[in-house]
Amino acid sequence: MAAPIRSMTSVRESSLQPAGPIEGESLTHLLSRLGEDVMQLLDSKLTLLKVELKEEARAYLISGIMIGVGAVIALVGFALLNVAVAFGVSTLFSQSGLSAAAQFALGFVLTGVFYVVIGAVLVLAMKSRLAKVDIVPDRFVEELRKDKQWLKNEL
Repeated sequence: MAAPIRSMTSVRESSLQPAGPIEGESLTHLLSRLGEDVMQLLDSKLTLLKVELKEEARAYLISGIMIGVGAVIALVGFALLNVAVAFGVSTLFSQSGLSAAAQFALGFVLTGVFYVVIGAVLVLAMKSRLAKVDIVPDRFVEELRKDKQWLKNEL
């Protein structure tokens, strides 16, 4: 990946070396050469930008894929942990005289209710927090009002 950058740098350096004014060159010819040199410089800068953006996009893509894989693995682990918790809760009912299926069902139901309550508390807390947030960008609106007042005064 670094090879194209080095080669572009060496090309750019060699092509942008001042050739020195040629005796008898007209001003229009000098301006034309200057314009060509500027265009060549901009072209090399854009090429370098493209290379860098491609490298960064590839890095973000690979990182995003790995984050997704990690999230799936964590989700599977979380699900297995919840099953273990539900089985653990069901063992608390071993002396209750219920059948094994009823004990397991009760353990899963209680675990599920626990997560529903925690989730509901989080949702309600975030809802109340969002209700307090003013979605109008106050500084932007104030700047618009100033601009409007300035335009009225100028016109």
